[in-house]
Amino acid sequence: MPRLTLRTQLTLLYAGPFFLSGVALLSIPILQTSDSRPAGTQPPEPVPGGAPDAGMDALLTASAVGLTIMVVVSVVLGWLIAGRFLRPLRTITATARDISANNLHRRLGRTGHNDEFTVLAETLDDLFARLESSFESQRRFVANASHELRTPLTAERTLLQVALADPDADSAALRTACLEVLALGESQERLINALLTLAGGEQGLDQRVPFELPVIARTVLLGRSARGIEVETSLAPATAGGDPSLVESLVANLVDNALRHNVPGGWVRVATSVGEDGRARLRVTNTGPVIPPDEVDRLFEPFQRLGGQRLRHTDGHGLGLAIVRAIATAHGAAVRPKARPEGGLDVEVVF
Repeated sequence: MPRLTLRTQLTLLYAGPFFLSGVALLSIPILQTSDSRPAGTQPPEPVPGGAPDAGMDALLTASAVGLTIMVVVSVVLGWLIAGRFLRPLRTITATARDISANNLHRRLGRTGHNDEFTVLAETLDDLFARLESSFESQRRFVANASHELRTPLTAERTLLQVALADPDADSAALRTACLEVLALGESQERLINALLTLAGGEQGLDQRVPFELPVIARTVLLGRSARGIEVETSLAPATAGGDPSLVESLVANLVDNALRHNVPGGWVRVATSVGEDGRARLRVTNTGPVIPPDEVDRLFEPFQRLGGQRLRHTDGHGLGLAIVRAIATAHGAAVRPKARPEGGLDVEVVF
């Protein structure tokens, strides 16, 4: 048998008690009429050719008509009430079916009532938001990877082709070509890792755990070489919640950016604290080239560099600050960058 719809099931659920209650109520006067004779008396002998008990027939007929009307009314009302209460569910279902990978920006919104359907719509909206973020992150990862990897892959192929095409190439020349290819491969590996970190930060958090911000900052600083840059620290206790590995990437990218885009004899200051609002704060300040204030926000976009060029000829790919912003957004943290008039950046992250 075909499965009954939820509306039909609810209609039967509403009409069933009405029917049973009607049967019970109409049975009471019938039973009372049957038992109304005095005790010990015999029912009257039927008169041949006479008419049946007209009063009982009328009562039975009226009861049957009333019960029929009651069932019909209960079924109609049950159908209308079920449809009214299931209307938000039909709207949610129709909208959810219409949402696909191409229009994940759509949302269900509120159903008009603060009930279970509203909770369901909000839950689905959160799901669609995470899916949209995941799809967008994947698209950007594919686009960025295909664009940024094309040049080093072409360079590797050219190096190998030139080395193989030279009939007089000796082992030293081939070794040099291999070392250059390996260097390009390492650069690509760093780029892919940076892109994966960026994509992971953009996808949001699955769960949050407490972490100590100064411990993470100290771990990052111990693994970095200052290269002639003075590093000052002021790591006060500060506890926040989130993904410690992603936060470590955030701190590492801020510190690496401060060290890489600096000047000879410059300095970097790393501080952690808790503000008056009770929120953990990380602040990284560094000397460096003068940055126009209107260029600061652009530096936090992927593959954007000051003046369109790398500030130093190192292994940077222009993704460090973009990773910082993505991870901060995933944690609900605010990134507050400022260009220092003397040169360099002052970046504060408020968790």
